Amino acid sequence: MHGHRAETPLVGKLDSIFALSGEERSALSRLPGSIREIAADHDVVRERDAPTECCLILEGFVCRYKVTDAGKRQIFSFHTPGDIPDLQSLHLEVIDHSVGTITPSKLLFIPHEAVRELCRRFPRIADAFWRDTLIDGAVFRQWLLGVGRKEAHSRIAHLLCELFLRLRAIGLAEESAFELPLTQAEIGDALGLSTVHVNRSLQRLRALGLIASSGRRLMIRDWRGLSEVGEFDPTYLHLIKAVA
Repeated sequence: MHGHRAETPLVGKLDSIFALSGEERSALSRLPGSIREIAADHDVVRERDAPTECCLILEGFVCRYKVTDAGKRQIFSFHTPGDIPDLQSLHLEVIDHSVGTITPSKLLFIPHEAVRELCRRFPRIADAFWRDTLIDGAVFRQWLLGVGRKEAHSRIAHLLCELFLRLRAIGLAEESAFELPLTQAEIGDALGLSTVHVNRSLQRLRALGLIASSGRRLMIRDWRGLSEVGEFDPTYLHLIKAVA
């Protein structure tokens, strides 16, 4: 299905971290590519692939991950509409991890050359991608701190705060609620916790009156309290919109 053009999620995502001009927004919206719908729990890119295109998430939830020889998965990051989780493939010929869907997802696969041409024509868009990559590194550092030094319920509280602000910045969260399509096993794979530990920690956050949930819908009852438990400071997200 070639010839489709990007929808607005990429503009919305970059707009939350970078001041785009009208011309730049228009150029981003006209990126060409091939739209594919991929079922949940399927790989988009596999470790050691050498892709010639990168994927923009239009709809859905995606993660980066690796699997040990013993079959244990470590999730490194979660990605939402507007993200290009394999943007580094523009400059790194071989992917050193896998990218997979968490939920059924709609993705736009953009040829590398189209992205390079866009960056040549609009150098500030290259700056926006560079800023996004630097923020990606900041998120990794926060996750590493959590896995290495925080208690289980604090790790989970931090993750919930992060996802809420990221989703709200792109218009996918309400005043104090959002859709959280993650299983307890997926949360555990991201935070280095067993499913039992995740379950107990979520129960503790509920018992403290910080969160409530109904199906996939998670409600934050006490933002300040959840932030304190998670030791959450949104500075590392470098959002330019007031979302807290």
